[in-house]
Amino acid sequence: MKILVTGCAGLIGSHLCEQLLARGDEVVGIDNFNDYYPPEVKRRNVESFRGHVRELDIRDAAGIDRLIGEFKPTAIAHLAAMANVRYSIGRAALYHDVNVTGSINLLEAALKHGCHQFVFASTSSAYGDTQTLPFIETDPSNSPLAPYPASKKAIEMFGHSYHNLHQMHFTALRFFSVYGPRARPDMMPFMVTDRIVRGQKITLFNAGNMKRDWTYVDDIVAGVVAALDKPCGYEIINLGRGEPVLMSDFVTIIEQLVGRKAILETPPAPASEPPVTFADISKARKLLGYDPRTAVRQGLEKLWAWYRATH
Repeated sequence: MKILVTGCAGLIGSHLCEQLLARGDEVVGIDNFNDYYPPEVKRRNVESFRGHVRELDIRDAAGIDRLIGEFKPTAIAHLAAMANVRYSIGRAALYHDVNVTGSINLLEAALKHGCHQFVFASTSSAYGDTQTLPFIETDPSNSPLAPYPASKKAIEMFGHSYHNLHQMHFTALRFFSVYGPRARPDMMPFMVTDRIVRGQKITLFNAGNMKRDWTYVDDIVAGVVAALDKPCGYEIINLGRGEPVLMSDFVTIIEQLVGRKAILETPPAPASEPPVTFADISKARKLLGYDPRTAVRQGLEKLWAWYRATH
């Protein structure tokens, strides 16, 4: 296959590119290498496949159209986005510009140049403060708690219109709390590890009495690859582990790995934070053969090994 991967320098994108290239696909990855976190970190992430990388912003409609017209991918894995729920608060215009307008640029170019397989990285945050547990794709999810999930939900809806009008295959994968080597510095598993090592204070909302469905990056990548390989019409599919973990227990595992206690402050959770995330992954199992294999402690051991080797 010929696959375009956006956001190729990120946690998921860099691992995805390596996986696709290893199995023999023709891959072009794009990233704008912005300074949301240090660009040199992103450039290290793509070192193993830098010959396949183009520096390009998805907001550059002409550049996107030109690249897709030249490369003519058979499938697009669209991972590029402004991320982070809390950072999006007060920055709605930026998140709309990147996540909505940028995604429409890709959809339009894909349509124009005959690419009808589009896999979109959505988010478990789209469910908002749902009362339905576990989170299931039939939930209306019409009440996002911040601009970031609102922008992702918008593209899920745009994707349906492209499927309806143009028969584009559009699969929205709702990722649940992804972690692993190459994690962004603002991601909670990295921050907790780094601050424990440095003896710095960690904010743990509600004293850790919240649950997150932590999902190791290799399991997420396996789900993305399966979605690229299987046009499904229009689908929204959860990719999680299906085993929520108390945040206090999550921090305890990292303390044990590092060999040092965390210095905690425990304020109430802000309005952007649901008390639990919990994926129903039965649809992913059925449609994609998805089978997450990495337990949380095992995944954190791999994150800790990477941290020690690179910091």
